[in-house]
Amino acid sequence: MTSTYTHRVFSVALSFLVLFSTLSFKVEKHYCGENLVDTAIFSEAKKCGGMDSEDMVYVKKPCCKDTVDIFEGQDELNISDFENLDQTLKITLVAYVYSYSNLFESLPKPIIPHKDYSPPNLIKDIHVLDETFLI
Repeated sequence: MTSTYTHRVFSVALSFLVLFSTLSFKVEKHYCGENLVDTAIFSEAKKCGGMDSEDMVYVKKPCCKDTVDIFEGQDELNISDFENLDQTLKITLVAYVYSYSNLFESLPKPIIPHKDYSPPNLIKDIHVLDETFLI
């Protein structure tokens, strides 16, 4: 029971590790002077001054600055085939699989000599008649 629970927890942890190692995202920060005005993940940070409309012309103040932090995930995963392995590793792997599969052979069926024996019909219960009881 605990091994299946541990196996499930370990599998979920490894799947999250693969997911987060391949995830890429950017963090945009907008500063007005020394003050942080807005931080945005996966979108564009709002600028100071409230001029978000397309009709208005935005004039950038000299005190404002934008910073973009890009976190690149791993984009190349190595997928190995059996043909790409070294010859010694192939032999070792085949020997390990062969020995592991033969480890769990079933036991031979036991021979039960009295399988088809049917006891004789009891006409009288001898223990009750002789009044001999095991205590």
